[in-house]
Amino acid sequence: QVQLVESGGGLVQAGGSMRLSCAASGRTFSAYASGWFRQAPGKEREFVAFVSRSGGTTYYADSVKGRFTISRNNAENTAYLQMNSLKPDDTAVYYCAAGGTVRPAFERDYNYWGQGTQVTVSS
Repeated sequence: QVQLVESGGGLVQAGGSMRLSCAASGRTFSAYASGWFRQAPGKEREFVAFVSRSGGTTYYADSVKGRFTISRNNAENTAYLQMNSLKPDDTAVYYCAAGGTVRPAFERDYNYWGQGTQVTVSS
């Protein structure tokens, strides 16, 4: 089992930046790929970003490419999502996820999920 806890959410103005953290405990975090997903009010949860076990491979949704950066520090069992140039459309609950062999954008491939952290971007 892996337990994931997100932090770093809150309220920010459009154009601002925010960094989310995902702290993992339980089994060795480096054994799992990690991803970030988000769910806006009234919408389905959607893929945001993916990072491989080693951190050497990343993928992003087109809507965040060039603005968000995913990374991980396996020594600290933590994944990060740096969000820059935030827009009101980025407002959502952001979830961290981890899994063994995953297709990056397929949430059903991820075995473990955090509780989510709210990000609100004001215009």
